[in-house]
Amino acid sequence: MAFDANRADRSANPGSWQYSGRFSCAWGGMGPRSPCRCVGRGDHRSPCRPSPGLCFLQGKTVTNKVSLPALIGLTLLAACSEPKRRDAPPPPTVTVASVAYRSLEGGFTASGRLVPREEVAIAPELSNYRIMSVMVEEDADVHAGQVLAVLDDGLLRSQIAQARATLVQQEVQADRARAEAKRVSGLDDSGVISQEAIDQRRISDRSAAAAVNVAKAQLQDLLTRQARLAVRTPVGGRILQRSVRPGDASSSGQVMFTIARDNLIELAAEVPEASMGSLTIGDPVEVTLADGARLVGQVRLLGARVDERTGLSTARVTLPVQRYLRAGGFARAQFVKPSARVTTVAEAAVHYDADGAYMLLLDQNDTVHRAGVRTGRRAGGMVEVTSGVVPGTRAVMGGSAFVLEGDKVRIAKARADRSGTAGRPGL
Repeated sequence: MAFDANRADRSANPGSWQYSGRFSCAWGGMGPRSPCRCVGRGDHRSPCRPSPGLCFLQGKTVTNKVSLPALIGLTLLAACSEPKRRDAPPPPTVTVASVAYRSLEGGFTASGRLVPREEVAIAPELSNYRIMSVMVEEDADVHAGQVLAVLDDGLLRSQIAQARATLVQQEVQADRARAEAKRVSGLDDSGVISQEAIDQRRISDRSAAAAVNVAKAQLQDLLTRQARLAVRTPVGGRILQRSVRPGDASSSGQVMFTIARDNLIELAAEVPEASMGSLTIGDPVEVTLADGARLVGQVRLLGARVDERTGLSTARVTLPVQRYLRAGGFARAQFVKPSARVTTVAEAAVHYDADGAYMLLLDQNDTVHRAGVRTGRRAGGMVEVTSGVVPGTRAVMGGSAFVLEGDKVRIAKARADRSGTAGRPGL
């Protein structure tokens, strides 16, 4: 069986040998030497199988000499048999990523709520009229001028009839006054009738005409009120809220309906104060809804204030008109900021240890070489490499603990993806 140098070191009597460092196996004293992992420190990638042999120090200092009888016995034991040679293991299979110039998209993520771009509140103009009917429901699409609710006009109809009768009465009186004033026309300074009487008839004519105009205005006011009994929307859009029922009493301050004008819904994203300066009007935004649906919008408006308590401001993001967008819903926005082309590589190709970031690069012979690098921004699974490599270099992805400097590797053959990687991890 194999000679255990470590065990011999611990069990030997004073005067026996000690060892340290790398050693090899010499089979039969004259056979070929092969790397052996007997117990001890040093390079031991290809361990020996237990078999008769002799382990000895190679290029190291021995503090005490081994006794001659022990050496002769071990030599004879090693001559009894030769170990079976083992074939060298195949090189490990790795996945590689290419270092290349790419446009690294920057940006940040923010969340917020869907809100109408312009919310219109519809309220009646008249108070103390009973609501006779409601014509629409929530989530209905309406057009400008459409009747949403109708108030009871029973009381107003009687007032209109009375106003019309008053108007007729005033018109009759005006006709009489006009006729009397006409009779005295041309009699001024004639002495037939006093000048005072002539002036009185003319004043009565003008007063009667004014009374007719008042009656007409009163009637017109009532007719206008009657027209206002039909509550109409001034804009087209979508009914977001209905807060009225038939039979309720109207009030001029009561909001009956809330409408999203033109059915335009946008995202009010809450953006950190530090990120507001990087945004500009028109920047592209990728919006993800609560159900996973994705939309593309753009920044329409930037808030002018920052909340003192939260440190957040607001960015309004326009969205395409879609029926499934609902005000109040949650959404997440990815603000995309394209950048200039920089040296990038897949994040999995950058490794870290106590000395910092490094990459395992491959030369033309697929041999591994370690190179320290410096990294910058990250986005979309890619990382910017500011120093240490040049575009066109191949780098090992993952498995840094199993691939060492100088190792020859085999590259996995697979279709390259958009990250510039090839193959599947073979480690």
